[in-house]
Amino acid sequence: MFKPLPFFIGLRYTRAKRRNHFISFISLTSILGIALGVTALITVLSVMNGFEKELRHRMLGMSAHVVVKTTDNNLHDWQNLAQELRKKPHVTGVAPFIEGQAMISHNKNVKGTFLQGILPDIEPQVSQVKDKMVVGAIDNLKAGEFGIVLGEELARSLNIWLDDKITLIVPQASVTPVGLLPRMKRFTVQGIFSVGMHEYDSGFVLLHLEDMAKLLRMPTESVHGLNIKLDDMFLAKPFNRQLQAEGYYSYDWTYRHKNFFEAIKMEKTVMFVILTLIVAVAAFNIVSTLVMVVTDKQADIAILRTLGATPRTIMGIFMVQGTLIGVFGTLLGLFGGISLAMNIETVIPALEQLFGIQFLSPEVYYISELPSDLRWLDVYRISILSLIISLIATIYPAWRGSRIQPAEALRYE
Repeated sequence: MFKPLPFFIGLRYTRAKRRNHFISFISLTSILGIALGVTALITVLSVMNGFEKELRHRMLGMSAHVVVKTTDNNLHDWQNLAQELRKKPHVTGVAPFIEGQAMISHNKNVKGTFLQGILPDIEPQVSQVKDKMVVGAIDNLKAGEFGIVLGEELARSLNIWLDDKITLIVPQASVTPVGLLPRMKRFTVQGIFSVGMHEYDSGFVLLHLEDMAKLLRMPTESVHGLNIKLDDMFLAKPFNRQLQAEGYYSYDWTYRHKNFFEAIKMEKTVMFVILTLIVAVAAFNIVSTLVMVVTDKQADIAILRTLGATPRTIMGIFMVQGTLIGVFGTLLGLFGGISLAMNIETVIPALEQLFGIQFLSPEVYYISELPSDLRWLDVYRISILSLIISLIATIYPAWRGSRIQPAEALRYE
């Protein structure tokens, strides 16, 4: 079988022989270092992808993919518009809403909340709140009965339970004989939900659309806007651009939660850079290994040069040796990283049970399990990066080896 001379000799130098066990040990540590770095990169990025996916799923479970509104928050004839939107491709649901802010009061406890008026029979088309009910149901919201559904954390902080009476105070004044007074209305708690997001569980209240209109003294035929759900959340941006081209005032979820997901993206980038340093440190071991090999093999280099080997051939020998270390380390890291990323949801509970600890306490974190989302594009990028760093690390030692003069190397042999 034909083997190029640099590859053949470089492969022999990589394996342990009589005189270079220590050098082979350094090569082994280089392989393990690169493997550790690649494993850490794949695992951490997969976990961060899993967190992003889980948070996005929970957040969009209560938030629409696209929202259509008017500049004055007064959308008339919304029924016909909803029918037109439902006919568009990829649209799975359209529901009206009226939103506002209020203070909720119960037994001298007061807290600010975000109100949203909905139609209980249509809301499940665009929201998962119906499936997230702890007690009660959103179907209990009847027009004219002034019932509310609120988040579990909000209910706990105000000591509220099902069928309790609460008071909503909206920032709109009513003219009375004694002057201007804030508008207040008594409501009955018809349900409590928990979606696992602090933003919603601690400050979100749902009312019937007609009750919300009466509370804000809006015309019953008007709403603030329409929530739209698509069959693919990643189509929201082009769908929103299409609506804007048609003259609608709209925005999608990437705009509404832009800061949140930009922060996650930045954290992933920073973690990628930091963990790449592990691979870079392992690459310094490759430099050390090749420097020692070049020093140890000066006589061999001189003999090869006298037999006609060119400096390029000598350089190729040591680049092959360093590259093989990088390849073996990368392959080992890929195996470890992919295996760990695909089984992280099994490994972590086993470690928690073994050591009797809990890494993510549900009392502190809203996600008590480590989710993982292995993306093959990340695996390809990490593999290429590791191989490039390993190849770069071989250049200088290999170049120094190619510069050795035969006469100088054999003078004291």
